[in-house]
Amino acid sequence: MKYIFFTLLFTVYGQLVLKWQISKSGELPLDWINKLKFLLLQLLNPWIFSGFVSAFLASLFWMAAMTKFRLSYAYPFMSLAFVLVMLFSVMFLGETLTSGKSIGTALVVTGLVVLSRSIN
Repeated sequence: MKYIFFTLLFTVYGQLVLKWQISKSGELPLDWINKLKFLLLQLLNPWIFSGFVSAFLASLFWMAAMTKFRLSYAYPFMSLAFVLVMLFSVMFLGETLTSGKSIGTALVVTGLVVLSRSIN
């Protein structure tokens, strides 16, 4: 279970830190060459780089999880990444929590509970 936990941890961290830092960088340029330049320059930001490292670590932990669990057991837990990113983006990034997001999150959690109870 620790492999799934660390997969979630690194996935959520990576998503939040990328959004946090990219939001501080301004608008994406219109023309493709400046878009590419803008995005490549973001890799020099240590926080952005840590987000990519985090995604890589999440992949390693996911591979480890696949050696221990059936995909049908482990994969539903990945929907928790959606829930955690949504909650933490409200808490730390100042994003708004709407009734639609709340209902959608409740549906995801409900689906996870139903799915986890139906897996042998």
